[in-house]
Amino acid sequence: MSLSFLQTPASASLAQSPIMFSVIESTGVINSSSFQYIGELYYWTGSLTNSSSISNYVINKYPNTSGAGLFDLNRIINSTLTSLAIQNPSNVEYFAIDFYYQWLSGSTFLTGSHLRSQTYKALDGYGIFPEPIGQPLYTSSVYWPLMTDGPVSQSCFDINRGTSGVYVGNIGSTIPTKVVYNSNLGSADYAVSGNASSSAQITTYPIGPSQSGFPLSTIGLNWFSVQAYNGASPIGSSIRYDLNCQQKYPNVRIKWKNRYGQFDYLNFNMISRQSFTTERRSYQPQLGTWESSTLSYQDYNTANQAYIVDSKQNLSVNSNWLPESYNDILKQLLVSDEIYWVYDEPNNKVRPMTIITQNIVFKTGVVDKLIQYQFDFQYGQPYKLIM
Repeated sequence: MSLSFLQTPASASLAQSPIMFSVIESTGVINSSSFQYIGELYYWTGSLTNSSSISNYVINKYPNTSGAGLFDLNRIINSTLTSLAIQNPSNVEYFAIDFYYQWLSGSTFLTGSHLRSQTYKALDGYGIFPEPIGQPLYTSSVYWPLMTDGPVSQSCFDINRGTSGVYVGNIGSTIPTKVVYNSNLGSADYAVSGNASSSAQITTYPIGPSQSGFPLSTIGLNWFSVQAYNGASPIGSSIRYDLNCQQKYPNVRIKWKNRYGQFDYLNFNMISRQSFTTERRSYQPQLGTWESSTLSYQDYNTANQAYIVDSKQNLSVNSNWLPESYNDILKQLLVSDEIYWVYDEPNNKVRPMTIITQNIVFKTGVVDKLIQYQFDFQYGQPYKLIM
């Protein structure tokens, strides 16, 4: 009697999308009506070897019509990645699963042989259609191990701060040792390091000229590009940033968690508006001195008392003219669960936001050439501080 794998996930998976194992037992015992596949799931953070001897979950599955047991672990693994990306940019979970099967023989349950998987990793992100289930992460983006979908040409201001993520674990692609910056002023290196045997699988590199550690001078800087390297060998494609002149409208810089669990940025440097709304309720309080010997009231008493149930602060922003290549990351903005307004760049202060915009028509460059978009956000922190 032997248990074998039909399907396993990639060595590193995005935790919000399927993390699939398929196992099958090829002998006749599978025909028993009591036959079940059992999976004991282990997950942990920290060191690659930190796995406990006690499983976190036990999952039972009857065979499907093909005789296989299909186990999707993404909902369990994703529930363990509770840190915000802004708190923990290297949010990585290790997991392994030990499979076996059991069946009822008379009044006794018998257990078959065990088959334990290798150790896998899960990152705080999601796949998109039509990417195949189990596709290796390093084939998901032409910029990998830079953890973004681009676009290849972006813009920034010389006052911008910000970092992006680069994967330094080993998932089948060459491990980067540095990010190389090319510019109109020359080149510079930014060393990156991590630990493929710990949760330090992701490190950050500066993409804002004012960000601490930015390796180029900003005096006379017109453009720069970033690309991952292993020694002298480039990995993936480069991303270029052109420095724009300041606009007449105050710049609103928004950053959001993308599908790899890292941050993308966009400067909304056209007109922006902030609004403040309240939702009021009123009640009729009891007037007078009903607990005294006589009834009276004061001249400041009211028969219509107002109180504020809720308050909301909203932000409406407009982009400058964008090429069609921005459409992919703007879709990720619309579905992001972590969005911030970088409202005080010198001090790197952020304000949490939630996006209100639900519908947007993505235009194409064939018809519209360059495109402007409007997005509406709501402050994640209301005006009243109520714990």
